[in-house]
Amino acid sequence: MTILAIILLAGSFALSLILTAVVRRLAIRGRLVAHPVADRFHQKPVPLGGGIAIFVTITVIIVPAIAALKFLVAPGHLGFLSESAAIYANDFLGKISQLAIILLSILILFLLGLWDDLKHLGPFLKLAVQFAVAIIAAGFGEIRVEFFIESKIIASLLSAVWIVLIINAFNFLDNMDGLAAGIAVIASCILFTAAAISGQVFVGGLAIIFVGTLMGFLVFNFPPAKIFMGDAGSLVVGFFVALLTLRTTYYHEAQSGQWYPVFLPAIVMAVPLYDFISVTLLRITQGKSPFVGDTQHFSHRLKRRGLTDTQTVLTLYLAALCTGLGATFLYQVNLAGAILIFAQTFMILAIIAIFETTSM
Repeated sequence: MTILAIILLAGSFALSLILTAVVRRLAIRGRLVAHPVADRFHQKPVPLGGGIAIFVTITVIIVPAIAALKFLVAPGHLGFLSESAAIYANDFLGKISQLAIILLSILILFLLGLWDDLKHLGPFLKLAVQFAVAIIAAGFGEIRVEFFIESKIIASLLSAVWIVLIINAFNFLDNMDGLAAGIAVIASCILFTAAAISGQVFVGGLAIIFVGTLMGFLVFNFPPAKIFMGDAGSLVVGFFVALLTLRTTYYHEAQSGQWYPVFLPAIVMAVPLYDFISVTLLRITQGKSPFVGDTQHFSHRLKRRGLTDTQTVLTLYLAALCTGLGATFLYQVNLAGAILIFAQTFMILAIIAIFETTSM
């Protein structure tokens, strides 16, 4: 299984790297660029289209991977792989119907985001499409919360709200070079760890492909960015992170009966959710629409304290990593330990809040 994981990670990284470089050149020629505006920090035109590379990489890796698993790995034709690989392959192949819904969902979100990058759509149309995709994914693709809620309808509706929330959290987070993609990588690695602990091959495989894809894109997106992902990328990234949070198993009643690991996604998402909630409240209190972009995101507020783009992004990477690492211990601690992890998460966000609001 380790060999398969390495192949998926390396393959997705290499393909994403190549496609991002190609898309960047094409975007410049096709004038698909983000020009400097008042609500953005970049000072010169930057090519858009990173979302194209992200979407194509995920799709191009997943479809051939399924074919390889079905016709090569599962039948045992690849002798250098362990016998257990065939078992893992069959487990993955059993989720093909779910995978079809996932691919359809990211296709719709990708097209919506690309349309928005080109034509600047209104927020309510985007929200309507996002909710439609989320309901389909939760109701038919089984991308929903499954613990403690017996009603499939209620579970699907709650999951759809969570999906839309995370999609928009990452859409908001995509406000500085390398920020959204980097935090998505950190969150996905934490979720991959949780999936591995639970023995979830399907979720783990998707996480590996996703991480490799974003790492290839980050080569060009890390400050100073040579390409942006645009909404075509941020909507797909947000959906994929939401997918991983909902499909990873956190609650193991047979093992311990502990319920608090179900909060692992909220702790892993603490940094993106902090940005989403704080900037939304700021805009509302100022009498502005929460959907109108500006430079009040917490990354911008940190930068105004004197940090460079790279320092700001690395600071937020560290914050996301600290909260995520704490979340991984929810499986192993008692209630008192869980309370300490929750408190640690709050204190990390409090440090950011104090720093970003302190006058120079």
